[in-house]
Amino acid sequence: TRNFQRSRTGLDMFSTGRTWPYAECDFSHTFTAWCNSHLRKAGTQIENIEEDFRDGLKLMLLLEVISGERLAKPERGKMRVHKISNVNKALNFIASKGVKLVSIGAEEIVDGNAKMTLGMIWTIILRFAIQDISVEETSAKEGLLLWCQRKTAPYKNVNIQNFHISWKDGLGFCALIHRHRPELIDYGKLRKDDPMTNLNTAFDVAEKYLDIPKMLDAEDIVSTLRPDEKAIMTYVSCYYHAFSGKQKAETAANRICKVLAVNQENEQLMEDYEKLASDLLEWIRRTIPWLENRVPENTMQAMQQKLEDFRDYRRLHKPPKVQEKCQLEINFNTLQTKLRLSNRPAFMPSEGKMVSDISNAWGSLEGAEKGYEEWLLNEIRRLERLDHLAEKFRQKAAIHEAWTDGKEEMLQQKDYETASLSDIKALLKKHEAFESDLAAHQDRVEQIAAIAQELNELEYYDSPSVNARCQQICDQWDSLGVLTQKRSEALQRTEKLLETIDQLYLEFAKRAAPFNNWMEGAMEDLQDTFIVHTIEEIQGLSTAHEQFKATLPEADKERQAILGIHNEIAKIVQTYHVNMAGTNPYTTINPQEINAKWDKVRQLVPQRDQALIEEHARQQNNERLRRQFANQANVIGPWIQTKMEEIGRISIEMHGTLEDQLTHLRQYEKSIVNYKPKIDQLEGDHQLIQEALIFDNKHTNYTMEHIRVGWEQLLTTIARTINEIENQVLTRDAKGISQEQMNEFRASFNHFDRKRTGMMDAEDFRACLISMGYNMGEAEFARIMSIVDPNRLGVITFQAFIDFMSRETADTDTADQVMASFKVLAGDKNYILADELRRELPPDQAEYCIARMTPYTGPDAIPGALDYMSFSTALYGESDL
Repeated sequence: TRNFQRSRTGLDMFSTGRTWPYAECDFSHTFTAWCNSHLRKAGTQIENIEEDFRDGLKLMLLLEVISGERLAKPERGKMRVHKISNVNKALNFIASKGVKLVSIGAEEIVDGNAKMTLGMIWTIILRFAIQDISVEETSAKEGLLLWCQRKTAPYKNVNIQNFHISWKDGLGFCALIHRHRPELIDYGKLRKDDPMTNLNTAFDVAEKYLDIPKMLDAEDIVSTLRPDEKAIMTYVSCYYHAFSGKQKAETAANRICKVLAVNQENEQLMEDYEKLASDLLEWIRRTIPWLENRVPENTMQAMQQKLEDFRDYRRLHKPPKVQEKCQLEINFNTLQTKLRLSNRPAFMPSEGKMVSDISNAWGSLEGAEKGYEEWLLNEIRRLERLDHLAEKFRQKAAIHEAWTDGKEEMLQQKDYETASLSDIKALLKKHEAFESDLAAHQDRVEQIAAIAQELNELEYYDSPSVNARCQQICDQWDSLGVLTQKRSEALQRTEKLLETIDQLYLEFAKRAAPFNNWMEGAMEDLQDTFIVHTIEEIQGLSTAHEQFKATLPEADKERQAILGIHNEIAKIVQTYHVNMAGTNPYTTINPQEINAKWDKVRQLVPQRDQALIEEHARQQNNERLRRQFANQANVIGPWIQTKMEEIGRISIEMHGTLEDQLTHLRQYEKSIVNYKPKIDQLEGDHQLIQEALIFDNKHTNYTMEHIRVGWEQLLTTIARTINEIENQVLTRDAKGISQEQMNEFRASFNHFDRKRTGMMDAEDFRACLISMGYNMGEAEFARIMSIVDPNRLGVITFQAFIDFMSRETADTDTADQVMASFKVLAGDKNYILADELRRELPPDQAEYCIARMTPYTGPDAIPGALDYMSFSTALYGESDL
């Protein structure tokens, strides 16, 4: 708008309605050639300037080509009203550019008024070809004249003082061409007294090499006392635009090269990020299903192999991926810093490849990892429990099956039918003893069923065979109950026929049966396997065993008493010659069996002693491993926490230059890395603990998982802090910030970082700005917050603070500047050709543009036209337009 106002004086002088002196010199040929030089860009031309603009269509097209703007849609009808409407749209567009059109109406143009038509074309030439010429604060006609004077000053016989007689000898035109393209004209051979040759040489060369059509006739200029000023100005303005565009093209090419170089580098960084992110996400995607696999194995050996595979993953496969994740975050932060410094939009990775996406995927990986380790340990415990229960089931089942062997056949005997009275009594008592024995075995059957139920609940792999065996035992037990009841009833029916039975046999049977059960229970307990995890548990077992051994003397007395009964029976049989066949009719237990079982109990006692001693030694070794791990973990855990706090303090304190802080942090990082052997030693102790199947440690609150997570966080924190300092150095150098300014920025930031978190909240940031002299309202502060906190997290980092403080002095390119540069290379067209890019740009950057520019689809498009406007927009993002 200022340009239009500044040039209005130059236009008004041609818009006052004065009579145009066309009768003195007809320069319609010049205006026609000038119009065609622009219309040919749209693929058309005019033959008669008074006739071809009458319908307004080509007039509107001419204005669109020279202005680069779209006019209102023209009327396609042939009636006079349609033509007047089109011409009015063109005249209104001219008026919108700050030009006063006095005495020029649409009716005169439609009627073919030559004077008014030529006046209108001259007004267009002034506005769009001459008005924008500016040389040393002069513009329009004066600017064009000053440009001609400056360019022709070194040439002899050339003295440009006006736009009429100063050009009659033709040397002025030749001098302008030679000044800019000396290879086209041999100026030394030109003579001032040969104006026809000079003029034709200039016109021919301009048409052939400069794409400037012949607008003047050499004979008319030489034969006319005073050549027409408007025709000369029109033709000379074409020279100005042709030659001034050369310098603009070089400047534009340099600017585009610079922008494209930065863009190519950033694109390479983006491709590197995308590849690294894809590889890391793919590894996580492949690893999580493995960690989430919860299909249990049937054997302890297979589960131990799974645990060993998991250790290899933690020790060999995961650490390199932790380093890759850290490097990925560093590369992302560096790329974003470079994009900010070059005024580019922030890099948005492909969907699913944001740093937050990678962090979420990593969190899912660690969650699956933690759950997998817990599952492995639980499965090992479960299999251990299952093996113990299965063995216990087999032992109890075998004992029970051995006891029941032959019992059904015994209960089905019909011996009482032919027995004597004493035999019947004996059979009855024997059956009562059997019932007592049967009741005593009820507990074992219930135990067998309970163990089978527990194996089913724990999903024991061989549950079908266990269930089948348990069912067989239960069915047999029910059968024994039925058979026992039937035999009892039969004996009771014949009991009335029987006489007294030997009480001693009965007493022997009654006392021998429970004692026998006690010995069988003792043998079962002494042979029972045990699982303990602490010294206290093994000590409890040892105490119970000692208590059991204390009961042995009393049991031995009972054994002697039972054997005494048997001896007394033998004495009575011998004394009274009783025909008992040497057997006790009331029980199958005999003294030999009692003695054999007693000897077996005495033999099992020392074996149990040895097993308890060995288990006690193993638990002592486990306790030593617990203390060994705890002693190291209780040192390493606090050390990691202390280092994390020290890194936090270093990142917000000011000590020396950024390079000094970077050097200090790298030395600090080296000292941390040198601590790795202690972590590895602790990993070795942890492996020994897991191999010993130790599942708890009361001597420390630190687990290996805590140490690993803390160590990985420590490495990531020091790497991220170093990257932040490096980005500050990059920002300082790119923005030209001195160390003193950087120190002032840090001092101001730290002063208002009251919570010492390395970040300011919004109110602290407002107070900081006020302290630095910023006087702003809520709208201005909201605008600043949108710059320093684009994600609306409510906090401002030191990097964002530095970017804001240095943003005002940044010397960066914009999308509008790049678009304007492409328009210069395109010769003021709305599109550009591949040959023009290859001519003005280096080969690699020309091909870069050609490969990324989309075809131009505007109304003035020609084959091979490329859309440089969309390309410029894409370089910076739509927010810059």
